[in-house]
Amino acid sequence: MPTRVLLADDHALIRQGLRALLEKQGFQVVCEASDGQEALRSVQTTQPDVAIIDISMPVLNGVDAARELKKSSPKTKVILLTQHSEDQYVTESLRAGVRGYVLKSQAGADLVHAIQEVCRGSVYLSPNISRAVVDAYLSKTYVTTDPLSGRERQVLQLVGEGKSTKDIAAHLGISVKTAESHRARLMKKLDIHETASLVRYAIRNGLIQA
Repeated sequence: MPTRVLLADDHALIRQGLRALLEKQGFQVVCEASDGQEALRSVQTTQPDVAIIDISMPVLNGVDAARELKKSSPKTKVILLTQHSEDQYVTESLRAGVRGYVLKSQAGADLVHAIQEVCRGSVYLSPNISRAVVDAYLSKTYVTTDPLSGRERQVLQLVGEGKSTKDIAAHLGISVKTAESHRARLMKKLDIHETASLVRYAIRNGLIQA
């Protein structure tokens, strides 16, 4: 049976290119998604072997989508496709349960190899990723400085994307009062009291792109 793959990227042209590449190599692309929440819904209905997810997506970014996928579909291996090689992105992704981390600049050469490796039970990282930060993570010496919960990170991303509290509540399936509570709590944790500063924090931490 061919390996079943989900593709999640907010750019249709990138998804088309990846689909062509993977199908040529004998993989079966069972579904596509344009944002993190759509990816989560698609995984629940299709149960793919591998989910290839762009790290920078609207509504729910790739790292937080990986966290949710680990809970809802533990057998699905997640590979993040990204332009970010910085240490904090790699370590945060590994902590979220990601099994593969492929740089977009090397996707053509690395992606097929990454799928093969994660299906064997290994962790795959593009060659340019710093081994020092990975070794630190594996030895448990890496300490995260992110004070936010997963839900608060989701709210922060949506605030950064310009969503109103009502929109955030609708996206996350929660009440407006609960959305307001999450927003107030994350602002208190970060000691940030204005929306513009929240947006800057979200950009610095890779939740949204400038």
